[in-house]
Amino acid sequence: MNIKVLKKSILDIDADVIAVNLTEGTKTLTGVTEIVDKAYDNIISKFIIKKEKFEGKYGSIFELPLVESGKRLLIIGLGKPSELTYVKLRDLIAKVARVCNANKNAKKIVSALHGADIKGFCPEQCAQMITEGIISGLYSFDKYKSDKKDKNIKEFIMVETDVKAFKKAEIGAERGVIIAKNLNMARDLINESSQYLYPETLADFAIENSGVKTTVFNKARIKKMGMNAFLAVGQGSVHEPKLIHMEYKPAKAKKKIAIVGKGITFDAGGLDLKPPTSMLTMRDDMAGAAAVIATMKAISEIKPNIEVHAIIAACENMPSGSAYKPGDVIISKTGRTIEIDNTDAEGRVTLADALAYAEEIGVDEIIDIATLTGACVVALGTVASGIMGNNDKKIKDFIEVASQAGERFWQLPMFEEYGDTLRSDIADTKNTGGRMGGASAAGIFLSKFIKKTPWIHLDIAGTAFVDKPTSEGIKNATGIGIRSLIKYITE
Repeated sequence: MNIKVLKKSILDIDADVIAVNLTEGTKTLTGVTEIVDKAYDNIISKFIIKKEKFEGKYGSIFELPLVESGKRLLIIGLGKPSELTYVKLRDLIAKVARVCNANKNAKKIVSALHGADIKGFCPEQCAQMITEGIISGLYSFDKYKSDKKDKNIKEFIMVETDVKAFKKAEIGAERGVIIAKNLNMARDLINESSQYLYPETLADFAIENSGVKTTVFNKARIKKMGMNAFLAVGQGSVHEPKLIHMEYKPAKAKKKIAIVGKGITFDAGGLDLKPPTSMLTMRDDMAGAAAVIATMKAISEIKPNIEVHAIIAACENMPSGSAYKPGDVIISKTGRTIEIDNTDAEGRVTLADALAYAEEIGVDEIIDIATLTGACVVALGTVASGIMGNNDKKIKDFIEVASQAGERFWQLPMFEEYGDTLRSDIADTKNTGGRMGGASAAGIFLSKFIKKTPWIHLDIAGTAFVDKPTSEGIKNATGIGIRSLIKYITE
């Protein structure tokens, strides 16, 4: 789909659909909506508003054929200006995209720059959110369906006649395309069947699609690097583990960040086998890995003046005669020993070595993103992701940035008492403890493998894969964390 911003009147562009907006409580039409109203014999003011009583409430959409021209008019309700946010705008436009796509005669849409006329709203942000909404709203994973449906919408044009606003909108639309297309790339990766996506193919995907220098280490190299915890988790699978290291290095970087994504391409639970219903969607256990690959691709296109390293310890957690066992004691990369209390608490074991590797690079900050604990799902459901770490300021900064990107993170405590359940009689730590406070205990476990670098841990277990559509209309893989990471790193 072609998306662009033009410095033209909405009436000067031939299109199948004309999309304008109405805010709730509007008495007098203004801007593009007024222009279209006058051009079509006051059809909005006299018919749609007065006769049909369309009030412009948030999320409402009024469609009307313009018989003489053969076009369709779309009035989008933005709701009360004081209650509209950029995120609500994006969600609304995603809905508009689905409505338009249902019409085979909606190949070309010309649209107002929705929200830009509202006080306090920036044309650049509006264009970005509209663009994200259009692309995201049309997302579907139909790779394995025989009856594939082509997207009806082929072109989406936003119009803005003010020179300054037009230039800002162009920038916003360009960024929106970068974010949305990489978000959808990650969704495809997470939705992919694990019979086709395993450590080797994930590594190949990163090489071909991350947009940056990517190095893949095989089992022999991983062992030589002392990453025994990572190797232990993967030793039950027929697929060899792969350590993936992506690097973005601008000439004069002002700081250096590492992002670490959990990369369990399928999690059967190991010898502590999951029940069938819990195992069904465990192809999503590499959602953190998908997030960092997509983030690196976006970074390669946005080109911030920040050095970024992305690390993925990719493996499968499978039961077999060679699988690691409850009671095993493993020597991690840092030398800290881990007693395996439960083989299904595998993500933190792989991350222990991955975080240690990231710190060895000598970065200023580490962020890991992982579908880590069922306990986080119990605590926060599918509404918010958990966040912890060893630096409160960076945690607060990330939460704020994530909120602006439309992603919710809630800080969970890391009180010392949560770590008591991890005490082992035979090793430095167990990999899991009791049922209570499991997400916090997992955070404390990870913290023991970082010596001094500021670190943030994102637990996306409840938000990475959902069985009901989100406010954006997305079901199954959501791509959570990508927007936040891009915004946090690049802005």
